[in-house]
Order: sequence, then C-alpha cells, then structure tokens
Amino acid sequence: MTAVPKLPTADPYLPGHGDLSWSATHYDLELTYDLVGNRLAGTATIRAVAVEDISRVVLDLAHLRVQKVAVDGRTPAKWAHDDHRLVLNLRSRIAAGEEFVVTVRYSGKPRPVVLAHHGDAGWEELDDGVIVAGQPHGAPTWFPCNDRPSDKARYAISVTTAPGYAVVSNGELTSRVRRGSGETWRYWQAEPMATYLATVQIGRYRVVDMEPAEGVGGQVPIRAAYPVDATAEFDASFGRQREMLAYFASIFGPYPFASYSVVVTDDELEIPLESQSLSTFGRNHLTGEWAEVRLVAHELAHQWFGNAVTLREWRDIWLHEGFACYSEWLWSDTSGGRACGEHARHHHRRLAELPQDLVLADPGPEDMFDDRVYKRGALTLHALRRTVGDEAFFRLLRTWVSRHSGGSVTTADFEAHAAEVCGRDLTPLFDAWLRRPALPDLPA
Repeated sequence: MTAVPKLPTADPYLPGHGDLSWSATHYDLELTYDLVGNRLAGTATIRAVAVEDISRVVLDLAHLRVQKVAVDGRTPAKWAHDDHRLVLNLRSRIAAGEEFVVTVRYSGKPRPVVLAHHGDAGWEELDDGVIVAGQPHGAPTWFPCNDRPSDKARYAISVTTAPGYAVVSNGELTSRVRRGSGETWRYWQAEPMATYLATVQIGRYRVVDMEPAEGVGGQVPIRAAYPVDATAEFDASFGRQREMLAYFASIFGPYPFASYSVVVTDDELEIPLESQSLSTFGRNHLTGEWAEVRLVAHELAHQWFGNAVTLREWRDIWLHEGFACYSEWLWSDTSGGRACGEHARHHHRRLAELPQDLVLADPGPEDMFDDRVYKRGALTLHALRRTVGDEAFFRLLRTWVSRHSGGSVTTADFEAHAAEVCGRDLTPLFDAWLRRPALPDLPA
C-alpha cells in the first residue's frame, strides 16, 4: 500500500499552512469582485524559487474553486484541491535554486477561515463593501499562496468591481480605469511583504490625500479613505497622525514604504487591522479618546515593527506587538499625555495581578494574541531601555530596522543585535523577561 505524502506545515503555531520547500518572489493577482453576489474570480501568477529539490508544490487556498493550474505554462502531472490545500505534482523535478512560475485560475464565494485558537480571518463582507483581515491565517481566503510569515514577496494587485466603490490595497495606486460596468484599481507593493499583510478594502469611501509627513529622508504621502459623512470624526482620532509619523521616523528611522494609507469602515470593528503600508479601523475608532488614538499609534508603528521587519515564526509575535505597544507609550509621552514610565508602571502592576504562566518568547498558539504578550513585550523594551540608557536604546531600534528591513527575524536575532549595539551581555535581562513566566521587577 502506497503511503500518502504528508502535507507540509511551515509553523507549528499555524498547522496546515505554508511550505518551506519553496518561496514566492512575486504575486500578480488579477481579481474581479461582484459585490451583490459576493463572488470573486481571480487569476494568480506566482513567481517562485525552489528552496530544496521539489517534485510537488503545495499552496494554501480556502473555500474557492480552482478551474485551471499551470507550472511554467504546462498543466502539472496531477493536481488536487482539498481541505484548503492545493497540491501540484510536477511533471519533472525542480532543483534547489531554480525559478518557476505557477498560474492558478479560481473563483467562488470568499469567506473567512475559522481556527480554534485564532478565530476568523480573511475576506469578509460588510454591510456595503469588503474588508480583508489577514492575520494570521486569512490570506488563503482570497488568493493561492505560500502562507507563512517568513515568505515575503512583491505584489501587483488588480481589483475590478462596481463603479462608485473605492478599492484600497497595499502599496501605490498605479492606475484606475473605468470600462463599461466596472472599474479597475491597480496597486504595486514594491517592498517585500508577508502573505498575511496583503489586503483589499472595498467601500463607498471618500479618498483624500492628507498633508504629507516630514519623515527622515523626505516627505511621506498619507492617504485616507473613510465614509463621506465622517470627516469631523476622522480628524478627532487622526488629526495628529502626520506628527505621529514624523516622530516615529525620528526615533525608528525612515518610514519604510513609499506612502501610508488608513481606511475607516462604516461598520464597527472590534480591533483595527494591520497590513503593509495601510491600516484599517472601524467607525467606532473615531472618538478622539486616548483608547482609540493609541490604536492609531499602534498600527502606524507596525509599519516598522511587523511589516518592514517581520517575524520568521509566530512564536516571536512579541517582536511585533510588544514594539507597537511600547510605541503607544512613547507617543503618549511626546504628545503631552501620560509619561512612558507611568504607562510602564501601570501595566506592570496590572500584569503582576494576572496569572504568571506565559513565556513571552514562546507563548503558544492559544496565547499568541493574549494582551499579556503585548504589555509584557512593551515592558521588556522599557526594562532594556532602563538598563542600557536612552542613547543606546534608540540607536538599537534604528539599526534593528535598517539592518533587517524587508527581511524576517527571530528573538535570537534581536538579542544578538542588542548585545552588539550596546556592547554588553544582556542575557540575564532577556532570560528573565522572555524565557521565565514570573514577571520580573522593573529596573530602578
């Protein structure tokens, strides 16, 4: 009896996703979306390279039906699509380092994927439009991909839908063309991007160019898309976003992308959505209160920590969320709010009252988005800052981004970088904060 080959899992925190044997270098997505019928039709052209010798290619694609596939222009020897995996058995072996092109034509009614530990993510209908929440497992709901955070590629995304709707996606809008009963929006994301950070937002939005930010290295264009009747509310929460971006650029280094966009849906969202070069908020985030403004800072900071510099494995999620949370405190301090140290002491007291059973460097898939990861991650950075001093700490952050922008990193990489930049052994500090469950005291 012939054994059925086991399908790959790239990351134990996300079983059944990703393939480490090959890597995508470029996605070209041609999509047509019918808003009335919630029907998506697409052609994905994926340029890729074999990491090892391969005789098959496994992609992630959920809920949608595949009509046609090709590898380097030829139909594979055999292919099957089942249980969110598209398996292509090749006619001939592809050697490690060799490039190849996969083309997939597909269609169907997209909907989120629901996982036990992570809830739902992916393409989702709104009352009048669409949002795509990619983190951590939503990308396969709208395009075939190698769904692992360590696989970063460039993207060309084209979406054709009904006139009267704005389409916002990653990167730069290169064209907008009206033909017949449809309008096509084309975007180009030049900087490498992980699959979970790719997104499409569709709605009846007012799209405006805001005043650019004076970032390090030049002006950064800022765009906004929001309901036409929400201008005053938008200004309440986003009125200082330009200053915020300029401040983050001054302490983290140049903004890592060509522009920044924000989308505000007419629907309420439980939490904002992170994606590369843009962030998505619900109308409920337009109060102007600190509880919402901190989220504006949080999502903007992810452009440096999470989008430009991306974790290699999901267990290192503190490298995203801890850094973005600490950025909230830094903005509060510099913008006239509560001092950074006050935030740290407040949240240290709160964490001390919670169960001491979370290991920050490996929290487990069920706790990777636990609020303790966010706050303890931020406190780890504050403890590091207290230990090495402001000059070394902010030099460490700037060089961390400049060295790893466009790449994927681990906690071990950050520890080694910190020791190098600060010129001292920081193992005891990182052991206490990252690898032991008990909450350490903050350094005096």
